[in-house]
This record gives sequence, structure tokens and C-alpha cells, in this order.
Amino acid sequence: MNPTPPPGPLEVVVDSGAADWWVILAGLGPLAVLIAALLAFYINWRTLAQRTSADKTALDQKRDADEQSLRQQTEADSRAEWWRRTQWALDRALDQDQGTKALGLATLNVLAGSELARTEELELFDAAWEYVPGGDDSDWTVSAGSSEHKDVQARPNAASAPDGKVTPADYRVQVAAARLRVTLDERLGRVTPPQTTALAKELN
Repeated sequence: MNPTPPPGPLEVVVDSGAADWWVILAGLGPLAVLIAALLAFYINWRTLAQRTSADKTALDQKRDADEQSLRQQTEADSRAEWWRRTQWALDRALDQDQGTKALGLATLNVLAGSELARTEELELFDAAWEYVPGGDDSDWTVSAGSSEHKDVQARPNAASAPDGKVTPADYRVQVAAARLRVTLDERLGRVTPPQTTALAKELN
């Protein structure tokens, strides 16, 4: 059997030239995957943030619209109820019975002080006040007497007692009318005559 000759020296040749592109790409593969994942995460996060912001804006707009609608409906209901009470009070203020008339004027006075009363309604109250006997306060005079029961001189055309003095019922009407006049003057920016102010402070 012939002996096997020993192997010769192994030569290793190193190519120092530029690496092929696929070799570089293969080496950057994990980094590229990480960058792509981060980029996808950022895009999804931005999309979610924009969608959340848009949903919040839409929700805020809907809530504001609902609140405004509720305020308008509440105001409309309040004005409808206010006007219903006003009609009731106007009917009472023009009634022939002096007690009913005084009640109507007192109710109008309360309604005139409400925030729901606009200028046109106040002017309507003013017109109604002019038609009330005792509403024209140019002839009102307060005579000397006790602090609790002072006599008020009646107008010539007022329904009064035979002695020319205002009856208790007429007196209550005139005090209620005076108080309404003070309230209307305050709301309409007018000056109230002193005798009206004095009469409005009377106890009836």
C-alpha cells in the first residue's frame, strides 16, 4: 500500500474589495426591522392621538350644543310661565273688585322685578297701571296721621267714601299701584315722584 503524501499548505485569500449590497443589507436587517416597527408605532400613535382629539372636540361641541338647547328650552318655559302669570295678574289688576285689583297690582309688581320682564313687557305694565284708579299719582296726598294708618286723599273720580276719604280697599289699591310705579321707574330708568315713593312705603 502506497503511503499518502502529507497535505500541502492551505492558502487563504482575503478579498479586500467592497462588500456586495445584499451582504450589507443582511447585516442591517435587525436594525431595519426595529426602525420600521418604531416608525409604525409612531404613525399609529399619531393617528390615535388625532382621532382622540377629534372625538373629544366633537363631544365638547355636542355637549355645548345640548347645554345651549337646554338653556333655551328652560328660558322659553320660564317665559311662558311668567307670561301666564302676567295675564292672570293683568286680569286681576283691571277687575272691579278693589281687593282683587290690589292683588293683581301686587303680583304685577313682583313680576316686573323679574329678570324675565323685558322692556316691552314693562311698558305694558305701565299702560295697565295708567288705567287703574289711583294709578295717576299726580293727585295723591298723604295727610298727617299715625305711622301705621295715614289717610290718602282720593282723586275726584276715584270711588271713595262720601266724606272724600279713600276707603281702606281703595287705599290698598293705591299703595299697590305706587309700589308698581316705583318698580317700573327703577327698571325703566325714570324718576319716581316723591309722593309716590312715600305712598309705596306705607303699610296696608
